[in-house]
Amino acid sequence: MLLQNYTLVNGPQPFVGAMGDVQQMQERFLGWNVPTEHMSLVHIHWRGYLAPAKYWHIGLGLIYFMLFVMSVIGNGCVVWIFSTSKVLRTPSNMFVINLAIFDLAMALEIPMFIVNSFIERIWGWELGCTIYAILGSVSGLGQSISNAAIAFDRYRTISCPIDGRLTGMQAGLIIAFTWFWTMPFTILPATEIWGRYVAEGYLTTCSFDFLTDNSDTKVFVGSIFVWSYVLPLSLIVYFYSQLIRSIRQHEKMLRDQAKKMNVKSLVSNQDKERSVEVRIAKVAFTIFFLFLCAWTPYAVVAIIGAFGNIELLTPHVAMLPSIFAKSVSCIDPWIYAINHPRYRQELQKRCKWMGIREPEPHSDTVSAQTEKLKSDEA
Repeated sequence: MLLQNYTLVNGPQPFVGAMGDVQQMQERFLGWNVPTEHMSLVHIHWRGYLAPAKYWHIGLGLIYFMLFVMSVIGNGCVVWIFSTSKVLRTPSNMFVINLAIFDLAMALEIPMFIVNSFIERIWGWELGCTIYAILGSVSGLGQSISNAAIAFDRYRTISCPIDGRLTGMQAGLIIAFTWFWTMPFTILPATEIWGRYVAEGYLTTCSFDFLTDNSDTKVFVGSIFVWSYVLPLSLIVYFYSQLIRSIRQHEKMLRDQAKKMNVKSLVSNQDKERSVEVRIAKVAFTIFFLFLCAWTPYAVVAIIGAFGNIELLTPHVAMLPSIFAKSVSCIDPWIYAINHPRYRQELQKRCKWMGIREPEPHSDTVSAQTEKLKSDEA
């Protein structure tokens, strides 16, 4: 701690001792390779920590490269197949495509991060930092509100199967709204009207400033926390809770009716269609859970930085939220592959190299009408 305080006052200082120049090369402080004119990118908090060894940068660069490949293949397949397959091109699946596009925006950060890792600093300085942070802001805010939109669509479709389905125009308007939602807290720090983008962690990633100790930063962090995390999360919880309530009421009604009619079960084609919708809702809920795992660490780090004990935020700790966020954006598309029979069938037809073997439905056990419903909503 004394070393950190000394550094904060006097700036990065190399160790000089028996090891001489070798020790000076090994024990540098974060920001050692940032010129004075660009030092505003590095908050003084990070300058008190020793720079991570090169193997940390190379290791993260390799991990991010694998995540990039997974994200581009997975999300690229989702956009391609859901937008070109007639049976999958439905208003509900427009939200799936939109989420995949936001995930791809997250993937666009990764090539920049790999370059940053190998040069151990932000490539392009202020401009590079701003571009990196804008991609992260758009994708993060977009993923949060897209999950809320998917929850709303599932709630409408399952709770009101006859007249609750969204039309293509309605889905398009909601998707436009999700992009509008990302703009305020992306543009404001980019133009430094309110907040700003700075380097964080190993100084190879950028995000909004949550460490500067003033009221303006605290209000900004509190506002973006509510906008990007609390509000979407509240909407998601509300819609899914109403969805579960609707399903339980429907099942209770069927049981009561069957009991009155003295039959074992009342299962119609509409109920079979509803079961398909329920499976799709489970997929959406899984993706929401992954979103929660991805962005809760970022929310916690930002709140600690603005309102808590910033000594808890070491460079290693600050890098973890970014890894979580990138990982989940890569996992999202594979959730569809696991849970959507029709999507798996399309992958089998178009991407034979994936080795997917999806059995075709049996016509002797499933009616043509039911199969059509599954195809339309898978």
